[in-house]
Amino acid sequence: MNLPNLLARLHAIRDANQWRPFHNPKNLAMAASVEMAELVEIFQWLEPEQARQLSAEQLEHAGQEVADVLMYLMLLCSELGIDMEQALLAKLADNERRFAR
Repeated sequence: MNLPNLLARLHAIRDANQWRPFHNPKNLAMAASVEMAELVEIFQWLEPEQARQLSAEQLEHAGQEVADVLMYLMLLCSELGIDMEQALLAKLADNERRFAR
């Protein structure tokens, strides 16, 4: 996954639609949360086994919502100057130190 290329494409969409004034950290965090809620809604009221056996339509919908969450998180990192890959690698290393046995 080429994060700089993906971010450039997201910025191109943002700029073409003149959304930059709305892409501040607060709004982007809120938008990511809304998209996460849409992902959660797919699983609402499902038993654990049902959640593992989504229909093709549900699986496609889940993938779209995951992508929405990721796009907003990428834009948020860009606005805050966070290197998403480095943040993920640092957190993974911390989790390995804390939880790997």
